[in-house]
Amino acid sequence: MRDKREWSPTRRQVITAGGLGAAAGVLPAEAVHASAPIPARTVPDDVITRTIPGTRERLPAIGLGTFMTFDTVSDRGRERIREVARRHWQEGGRVFDVSPLYGRSEVNLGDFASEMRINDRMFLANKIWATGDHLWDDGHAADSLRRTVKRLSLDKPVDLMQCHSLTNVDVIIPLLHAWKKEGRIRYLGVTHHEPTYFGVLASWVERAEVDFVQVHYSIHTRAAEERVIRAAADRGVAVLVNMPLEKARLHKIVENHQVPDFARELGMDTWSQYFLKWVISNPAVTCALPATTNPAHLAENVAAMRGELPDAETRDRMVRHMETIPGFDELATMPWYPGKTFNGLVSTAQAAVRKRSPWWPS
Repeated sequence: MRDKREWSPTRRQVITAGGLGAAAGVLPAEAVHASAPIPARTVPDDVITRTIPGTRERLPAIGLGTFMTFDTVSDRGRERIREVARRHWQEGGRVFDVSPLYGRSEVNLGDFASEMRINDRMFLANKIWATGDHLWDDGHAADSLRRTVKRLSLDKPVDLMQCHSLTNVDVIIPLLHAWKKEGRIRYLGVTHHEPTYFGVLASWVERAEVDFVQVHYSIHTRAAEERVIRAAADRGVAVLVNMPLEKARLHKIVENHQVPDFARELGMDTWSQYFLKWVISNPAVTCALPATTNPAHLAENVAAMRGELPDAETRDRMVRHMETIPGFDELATMPWYPGKTFNGLVSTAQAAVRKRSPWWPS
């Protein structure tokens, strides 16, 4: 019987070997991708980019997140997010962040990437959310990686694999280092979105020799500056930002307000530009990952990676302005995605458990 931890062949290798029946004859795990070249990613000259520390590889400063937004099973929903993915690439976006945890997000992104023929040109930031049948069992993680390769039709190593929300982190980080050594992934990282865990997240940045950290950071939630982002800067670790728009809560707060004149003078014509430019103007931030199902909102988001960025004094002024808007100080108590609903695997499963359970977090 084949070891479940053995590397699964890529689409190209299966074709070369003559079909699924011949897959067992492909190269051993250690040799599968060890010599795979870094994909060439042409980025428009006017796009703000950041270099991954310790490399010459540059990424656009705005990427595309997929939590909830890409988890849809409806035809209409898929058409909308297909257009979101298309416009993101068309406008110079190259970074896509996804996770097996996000329901149909991996499958949908894989389908769209295949249609656009960008599977091996986009920068894929994926995640491992896995434990095992017993301590130090890496079978679940290996299965997850195989599914990722299949769903995204990859013929190259996964660009970035992250330990999702520090799940089973003591096992997963050594495993990710092994995968990197074996050529299965190019970079490894850790993530979290809850400020309560930022101290633990920073400790892994400080001692685990990771390449990336992904953290919740916005004009409202600035706690990551205290240690996580500082640790990343000190150790040459790239920073991805989740929840830069606070899952639509920032836009909800400002829905009846105009972008202030001082920001417009700097080319920030929309609130999306205001919030995202504030995030990426932190020089330690590599890429922010807003998510949306609306192509028009996507256009506003990617516009933030062009034009002038606010300096430190202007960033402080932007925060002070937000502090004058009612509700800003209460944002953390608001539900995610106010006024929005999603028709996907995650929301359906969540509703089913909520119906059965006598307790639900407030």
